[in-house]
Amino acid sequence: MGTAPLLNPFSDSFDRDWRAVRALTWASLGLALYGPAQAASLRLRPEAAPRIPRAFHRLFCRAIGMKVDVIGAPVSAKPTLYVSNHISWVDIPVLGSRILGSFVAKSEVGQWGMVGRLSDLQRTIYVERERRTRSREQSNVIAERMAAGHSIILFPEGTSTSGRTVKPFKTSLFAIAEADGMDATVQPVTLAYTHINGLPMLRSMRHKVAWIGDMDLLPHAWELFGLGRVRALIQFHEPVRPSDFANRKELARHCEQVIAEGLLRANRGEV
Repeated sequence: MGTAPLLNPFSDSFDRDWRAVRALTWASLGLALYGPAQAASLRLRPEAAPRIPRAFHRLFCRAIGMKVDVIGAPVSAKPTLYVSNHISWVDIPVLGSRILGSFVAKSEVGQWGMVGRLSDLQRTIYVERERRTRSREQSNVIAERMAAGHSIILFPEGTSTSGRTVKPFKTSLFAIAEADGMDATVQPVTLAYTHINGLPMLRSMRHKVAWIGDMDLLPHAWELFGLGRVRALIQFHEPVRPSDFANRKELARHCEQVIAEGLLRANRGEV
């Protein structure tokens, strides 16, 4: 009589932990390599600074098994305001691997260890979303950065989501559209996470990539690192200009609609 093979109940856990350790090791090495180079670049050649973070983000995505597919392309004109939906902390390396620009993020991001360090090196603009009295001042900072020729990446939902739908856009940071003499290009961008290890993303799996609510960053990152191959899809939509719209609310509404439609198509597998 044959004997059934013994199964190792810890094998799957070991594989996940090994993938996570490998990803964290490569990410740390990348930060050790690119961090000083970026710091030096910010001092010596500020105009070239965004290219070093982009190189790091591409390395980081490869290290954690993130496959980034792109439809369309970022506009070549500068300055550009890229407007994207927001799902996870990993949106930063995913979008940063394809866009030369600085992010607008809530002030807490600067305190998130490696993520905060990366944000600082990419000259992230930190905003206090709860203090509406500062919205005009913060919009002016964005406008000044863009007037100097820099592109900006904005998450106007103001929070991350599960990736199934888009939350209503907050219009306050679109005030840049009303700044004197500012008619920068605005490009809506849809970001979706569609597959894990070649299988379509199920609703029950979205929390492994999406970072929402009061999730702790480190446990979430460790689990994501151990997933294996994750597919991200970026859709660059038709760019517009603020002067095409009557006011910032109409501009925000247009971007929200275009991005939401793109997300719906991506989640249905129609893209």
